[in-house]
Amino acid sequence: MMKWEIVIGLETHTQLLTHSKIFSGASTQFGAQPNTQACAVDLALPGVLPVLNRQAVEHAIRFGLAIGAQISPRSIFARKNYFYPDLPKGYQISQYEIPVVVGGQIEIVVDGQTKVVELTRAHLEEDAGKSVHENFVGPHGEPASGIDLNRAGTPLLEIVTEPVMRNAAEAVAYAKALHALVVWLGVCDGNMQEGSFRCDANVSVRPMGQSEFGTRCEIKNLNSFRFLEEAIQYEVRRQIELIEDGGTVIQETRLYDPDLQETRSMRSKEDAQDYRYFPDPDLLPLVIHSDWIEEIRAGMPALPATLRAQWQSEYGLSPYDSQILSQDRATADLFIELVRRLGAKHAKTIANFIAGDLASALNRSNLSVHELPIDIAQIEALLNRSLDGTISNKIAKEIFIFIWEDALANKPAISIDEIIEQRGLKQITDIGALEALIDGVLQANAKSVEEFKSGKEKAFNALIGQVMKASQGKANPQQLNELLRKKLQSG
Repeated sequence: MMKWEIVIGLETHTQLLTHSKIFSGASTQFGAQPNTQACAVDLALPGVLPVLNRQAVEHAIRFGLAIGAQISPRSIFARKNYFYPDLPKGYQISQYEIPVVVGGQIEIVVDGQTKVVELTRAHLEEDAGKSVHENFVGPHGEPASGIDLNRAGTPLLEIVTEPVMRNAAEAVAYAKALHALVVWLGVCDGNMQEGSFRCDANVSVRPMGQSEFGTRCEIKNLNSFRFLEEAIQYEVRRQIELIEDGGTVIQETRLYDPDLQETRSMRSKEDAQDYRYFPDPDLLPLVIHSDWIEEIRAGMPALPATLRAQWQSEYGLSPYDSQILSQDRATADLFIELVRRLGAKHAKTIANFIAGDLASALNRSNLSVHELPIDIAQIEALLNRSLDGTISNKIAKEIFIFIWEDALANKPAISIDEIIEQRGLKQITDIGALEALIDGVLQANAKSVEEFKSGKEKAFNALIGQVMKASQGKANPQQLNELLRKKLQSG
């Protein structure tokens, strides 16, 4: 059997987070009634002229700086000519020869191995409208298609990679890393269900060792990471089987059907010359001065890679912990704020809380960190009482669940100290009280005492559990451990 090499490049349409469209003042808000957010410019009515949205350009510059790309001092808008019912002008305003962002790279990790994905470009363009085919009927109940132009003119940053990915896992890792970055930077809300982040996968195969690329097929509008992976895996199998059966891969655009888990032909794939690009005569070249770039650079947040290196160096966090804490901006901000309040020496405890108790609560409630229902001051107070020994870790977990459920039920918040006082949850640290508990457990568990003395360490853990049960989880674990071992060894 011939061995095949897979070649993948991704084009990602990232909807920029602006209030108005890229060339008009119409709203970009999602979910409005069809055709209520398309103004004269979006509809291409005679005599209208486009005006470039400054914020869209700033978002493109911010992204370019984050990936270490070159920001073009002068870039051109062009007309990309094609005819489709949801494209009112008969052309799309895009960038071709000189994009606003050139080059750059994004680092991914797959199976513990780091790989750098080089980017070709990122260019600004307007989105098309939306054709509605399913469950749509005409005025007399006949099957029909509808056109919704609300999305027409929405600002996009199309981000194009080099064909450097070699399997679906790498493509998904890149898409996830890119998604996290654009959301982190605040240039895109990342809502894939609403179409804010859509991937087109260019897939081809070639015999192992061959330098020439095979014929590629483009799979359009993949709006979930699972669909991206499934579509690539199917398309790779399809192309290899086709070639091995004596067929030829045709360059075309394909769609992925998630129900059937297969790609199907949509239309023949155009080349650049088919679009007849030429500079848009209604738009002047986009000139970006260096002082504008530096102004944007000064206002950028610290990037995830920078924070991970800092946390590992200053706080001694593991790469895994650092990765969890930098998975999104809200989580990182929460960690940074709690470290500021509680002190750097407690960074590991804070990291464990965020990755453990908090992550579990968020998953159970189907919430994200930026939707945190409890106040950060309550989290600070809870961690403080655990750190200063007022309550045990076990009790802290129980209190956290209690305040979380109260918050979800919109009940008035109660201070952590009040909860501890009202429920009698203070940790038992009095040596006399602890010794009394231990003596009672030793008398009632003579078998476990004998097993410990015969060298069975598991018996010690069983005795610890019995004392904790007798104290209702309030015994200080460290003191309990020391006192119990001392009594067993001296007896």
